[in-house]
Amino acid sequence: MNLLLDTHALMWWVWDDERLSGAADDAIRNADAVFVSSVSAIEIAIKFRIGKLPNAHALAEQFADVMRREGFAELPVSWREASLAGRMAGEHRDPFDRLLIAQGLLNDLPLVSNETLFDGFGVARLW
Repeated sequence: MNLLLDTHALMWWVWDDERLSGAADDAIRNADAVFVSSVSAIEIAIKFRIGKLPNAHALAEQFADVMRREGFAELPVSWREASLAGRMAGEHRDPFDRLLIAQGLLNDLPLVSNETLFDGFGVARLW
């Protein structure tokens, strides 16, 4: 199975944080491929810069190196995904989440996330 990590799941994996569910941890360990979106790179960098993620220095400064070390695959944002994210109905306004949902939908990738709000968009979610 291939997976796409939501940004918080990615951080919790890298930091070996107990908030990552056991099912999510097992799925990541046993996945054929784990994808990380370029969306997560910008989200972490922005939130680190503005002080919302003060402990994310290594991720913000060395994102690509950390992802390679973890063996994760890069998932850039396509025009189709960006367009879908902008057009999706729903009240959820977070642009990072909307892009991740669109990527999960268009690439048939279950999204590893604790965000139950994602379920209303029809993306497969694993937690």
